[in-house]
Amino acid sequence: MNQNDSIHSLGTLVRLRSTEVERMQTELARQQATRDRYQANLDRLAALAEGSGASGALPPALALNCGQYKQAVMAMADAHRVDLQLHEANMAVAQRDLNAASIRRELLGKVLEQRQAVLGREQERRAKRREDEVATQSWLAGRAA
Repeated sequence: MNQNDSIHSLGTLVRLRSTEVERMQTELARQQATRDRYQANLDRLAALAEGSGASGALPPALALNCGQYKQAVMAMADAHRVDLQLHEANMAVAQRDLNAASIRRELLGKVLEQRQAVLGREQERRAKRREDEVATQSWLAGRAA
């Protein structure tokens, strides 16, 4: 495999890694939106529990109903908090994977840049050598005449 093929392959690999990083960023953004929805729902559930008022001043049947309502809302909020914690743990794993993918992409990008620089210097050396050969031949031709 020559230098150009190697550089082309590395360029393709860098583009694939970039696409992977973009996909992971999109997924993480989607997970963040879900997390925000969980948090908004928890805020609404807390407002519902507070908004039901005090049950002590109500007749016994209504007080019992209000108490059961508050317990149900609080139980739902607790279940939501557990789900949110699991979701945040998944987000942490996704963030770690995104960081690792970004690092891999950056490293490949640096290798690609180094290979391109080496190829550029090699091409410049060849061009300079050709120019020197042409100049030498011209000089020799001028002396012979």
